[in-house]
Amino acid sequence: MSNEVYTENIELLLENFFITIPSGTVEMRDDRIKEKWTETISSFQLAKYPVTQKLYKAVIGKNPATFKGDNKPVETVSWVEAVRFCNVLSEHFGLTPCYLFQKNSEILFKPKANGYRLPTEAEWQYSCQEGTGEIRYGQLSEIAWYKDNSDRQLHEVGRKLPNKWGLFDMLGNTWEWCSNIYDEAVYGSYRILRGGGWCDEERSVMATARRRSHPNDFKIDDLGFRIAKNNS
Repeated sequence: MSNEVYTENIELLLENFFITIPSGTVEMRDDRIKEKWTETISSFQLAKYPVTQKLYKAVIGKNPATFKGDNKPVETVSWVEAVRFCNVLSEHFGLTPCYLFQKNSEILFKPKANGYRLPTEAEWQYSCQEGTGEIRYGQLSEIAWYKDNSDRQLHEVGRKLPNKWGLFDMLGNTWEWCSNIYDEAVYGSYRILRGGGWCDEERSVMATARRRSHPNDFKIDDLGFRIAKNNS
């Protein structure tokens, strides 16, 4: 009985949850090393919203968030916890997980698997910018929760205007983990996070703003994640 309810709840929560992102190209930059490069994006599926606390609890069975609320983004989650969520969700639906946990604690990313995953950094930026290359997809106060309007707290998803592709909260409220390693030669296994959070200044809440941190231990109350999936 409990398994049946569990399955139904997850399916309902994922109903109309994804947007098909068209193929295209995106210009990336790293201000730290003063480099720019272009990446090609294949069409894929990206969630309209960050993973909510309700969805996280339905999949994992607990809610680690600091600012509790079913329809608020889950936060205070490490990168490892985010990709484990993706794997558990994938296995729940009989899909091939995108992350392979090795005995030496290394985690291999399998980008061609049909399961759920975090977007790559390039996919995230391209989707946030709607393929335009702009740093924001509207007036900041209308599209994002940040230091000037958040009242120093997290807010429910979908309360600000989406971008033209129908994606909500790509900027502000919570930073979002991406699949990529930032710069392995310099920072080891540090992973990339994007988008800005509820306590950030305006200058940090841009489609091009990049941060990084440790995948195992770093978890704060303005950092969550959004899930993606390859087209079938």
